[in-house]
Amino acid sequence: MTWVKFLRNFSLSVFALIVMSAVSVKADTITIVGSQTGNLATATVVCEFNSQTNTLTFTITNTSAITAPGSTSTITGIGYDLPPTGNASASGLNGFTGTQAPSLSSTFNFSDADLGNVPANLNNVVLDFGFTTGPSGSFTGGSINDGLAPGESASFTVTGAAFAGFTETEICNSIFVRFQAVGVPPNNGLSDVGVPGQVPEPTSMLLLGSGLLGVARLVRRRSRKS
Repeated sequence: MTWVKFLRNFSLSVFALIVMSAVSVKADTITIVGSQTGNLATATVVCEFNSQTNTLTFTITNTSAITAPGSTSTITGIGYDLPPTGNASASGLNGFTGTQAPSLSSTFNFSDADLGNVPANLNNVVLDFGFTTGPSGSFTGGSINDGLAPGESASFTVTGAAFAGFTETEICNSIFVRFQAVGVPPNNGLSDVGVPGQVPEPTSMLLLGSGLLGVARLVRRRSRKS
């Protein structure tokens, strides 16, 4: 086998491996940005879905910046509205169970019932399940003292047969995060709802594979001319 054929076959093999890796790479890191206050209410969510067990696991970190005294941008609610947005029933899909991993900084309670309206002009959203703080059990309520302050993280697990048919990307991007005490005086009493921003895609890996194929073709052409 000449070195030209070797390079061509090697490039094809590498490209195939890259494509397979790109397919299996999970776009599981999501940036949350306040729908009304922008960067005053932000978070990062690392999300993974196991389709074999219909189990969603995610860790959320409050990345909001404290801009002034009294402004905490505390996360007090986390909910999911599986696509399409909204649902015929006010309580959304049912049959989910959820738990929060032990935490010293926050206490969230899981709910598979009606979580109430989603503020910040997102009235068309119907949450299928969620984690809330405080005794109200409502996404619009919540307790700042029990919530997730900037710099803090919490991990959660949700299981349910109703996940069947949804992809990891669809599930992870259906998240809504409620922030309280957002902003600077005199508006630091505002609340906001964060929604998913950009999700990383493995395009750079595909470009690398395409580049290797291009090099192999160029070498082959030059070899034929010589």
